[in-house]
Amino acid sequence: MENQNRMQSLQSIDQYISCFPEEVQEKLRLIRETVRNAAPEAEEVISYGMPAFKMKRILVYFAAFPKHIGFYPTSSGIAAFEKKLATYKHAKGSVQFPLNQPLPLDLISAIVQFRVEEERS
Repeated sequence: MENQNRMQSLQSIDQYISCFPEEVQEKLRLIRETVRNAAPEAEEVISYGMPAFKMKRILVYFAAFPKHIGFYPTSSGIAAFEKKLATYKHAKGSVQFPLNQPLPLDLISAIVQFRVEEERS
């Protein structure tokens, strides 16, 4: 509960990232940079205790867990890329990228660009 309260009180993505071991921090930084490059006009926020990028609404969230990075591009982001996400554990609005595998940065970028286009329409 204490860790959950600490995560809920974070004010920035930098603070969030600093809470994790260096190898996890590196993966979080890579996702952040990838999302920022794919959606340069999006605002960085902390929402529900997780890093997120927002335009009119939240584009994507991401979060670190003991064995994976959770990426949350909403249900439409998952549905549009379901075939490319088939090798990852995923659900209606989320996908898990295992910490012991390279991050699919090109796929993350494509999903974010898809979400940006959704927000613009």
